[in-house]
Amino acid sequence: MGKKSRVKIQKSGSAATTSVSSKEMMILVSELLAGPTAGKEWEEYLQIRGLVEKIRKKQRGMSVEFEGRRGRPLPTPDVLGSDHGASCEGFAVTNFGAEGYGLRAPEELFLWIPRKMLMTVGIGPLYNQDRILQRANPASFWLPYIRTLPQEYDTPLFYEQDEVQLLQGTQAVQDVLSQYRNTARQYTHPASSKLPLKDSFTFDDYRWAVSSVMTRQNQIPTEDGRQVTLALIPLWDMCNHRNGLITTGYNLEDDRCECVALQDYKKNEQIYIFLRHKIKCRICDPQRLLLQENAHDQVKIKLGISKSERLYAMKAEVLARAGIPIFPFFALYCNEQPISAQLLAFLRVFCMKEEELRDYLLGGHAINKIVTLGSMEFPVSWDNEIKLWTFLETRVALLLKAYKTTSEEDSSTLEKSELSPHSRMAIQLRLAEKWILEKALASGRAKRVHFQKQLEEGAPLPDYHESSIALLENTDAKLPIILHKLGEIQEGQEIQFEETGARVENAAFEMDPGANRLALKPEPRDPSEETNVNSAALDPLGTNSKNGQREVTRVSAGAI
Repeated sequence: MGKKSRVKIQKSGSAATTSVSSKEMMILVSELLAGPTAGKEWEEYLQIRGLVEKIRKKQRGMSVEFEGRRGRPLPTPDVLGSDHGASCEGFAVTNFGAEGYGLRAPEELFLWIPRKMLMTVGIGPLYNQDRILQRANPASFWLPYIRTLPQEYDTPLFYEQDEVQLLQGTQAVQDVLSQYRNTARQYTHPASSKLPLKDSFTFDDYRWAVSSVMTRQNQIPTEDGRQVTLALIPLWDMCNHRNGLITTGYNLEDDRCECVALQDYKKNEQIYIFLRHKIKCRICDPQRLLLQENAHDQVKIKLGISKSERLYAMKAEVLARAGIPIFPFFALYCNEQPISAQLLAFLRVFCMKEEELRDYLLGGHAINKIVTLGSMEFPVSWDNEIKLWTFLETRVALLLKAYKTTSEEDSSTLEKSELSPHSRMAIQLRLAEKWILEKALASGRAKRVHFQKQLEEGAPLPDYHESSIALLENTDAKLPIILHKLGEIQEGQEIQFEETGARVENAAFEMDPGANRLALKPEPRDPSEETNVNSAALDPLGTNSKNGQREVTRVSAGAI
């Protein structure tokens, strides 16, 4: 993908040319493993970075390096896969300039990769899983694929300190700082001594491995089709990205990853794919930054209800029935509807009065009314709508004030030619966040004015009793409801809730009966999560692929 396709040839002989005192290294390592200080993330980042730079200086000359330049020819598709059952006809690996290497000249079904070529997460000891270390093995089965990977990436792990500083004030900066801290601690974890290192495995090697996996891993079904696992997919990950339909899936019958063309291509045109990334930190995935108008861009915000609030228990119960956490992260989107059904429902509950909460807990059709919390068609009250949009408008305005520059200043800075590539990406991210927040601010203001007008004119609320719950079908207003058995509660009786249901979780992949294919999606990484180094080496950021909600668009051959 893009810049991720250089040719590198392994040096012969030992890579270790420098003697490093183990005592000195252990002192630095012990300092890195110290706990974080709350509220001082930037100071902590500077301290950790200083220690990492000392380690890198002592490891200079010890990393596994490859010779060659970007313009050197890549391994041909047949070298990468024809001997192992991959399709290698109808396309070619080509350098597309600013977008880097990509694929061109497809048939409709232009690429398929069998399971045996996928670098997957398996079970067993850590050293058996760490196939990424095989770039140091000249006889490795994976060497042709690994030669297509770059020596460096555009992830924040490769940013200079002044480039990271450009992200201060952004919503992504906490993820970036956490990612750097966690990667440094993973590298110095005692379990890393179990890795079968031939000569050395420096911090530069480790951040390369983390970035390789972080920017390329995807979810595929296991061989029995019952679970998902993570995999790196040779050849396929050479494709650059463009907005459109998800056109990659997994054929369980033939046990292979398949990709069809996003559109009709003329001869020598570049092939693009689209994957709906849900990664929380946009800058952690440089391919998304290449999509300047990514339809799925988002800015995450954290909201919550204080436990000291008088109505906390009632609000918590309504949210629990709607399957919404008390202290959740929500996303603001770049499209015309900047908030999700879940965020709308949370804000409505957040702004409810006591009598409104009672109505949603004990009133007629209480359970069904909770389903409407995420629907724009069924406001709780005009006053509630005014309050929630006023709150959102105020919250977003405060987020915008946290930035040290304006959108106009960022746009002007991007016109300068002397910016480093990483600095440009950081400013692009900063500007993209502001655009989303500014759009959400304008939307919130317009909604507030609209509902104030409705209140002033005495407009009647939509009558829920005359409406059908079927109106919510095929919309995005449905919530993952946790139902509670209310029973026949008489006025004055004590409420005793008995949970009778569970959260409705989205499947990680969905079968298309017509095509016997499964939609494929990249596994979202949350760099802010601490990682167990004993976890799979292909999952360095520590996200359990079995947890959390996932969305995958169904793919059928007829819809492409």
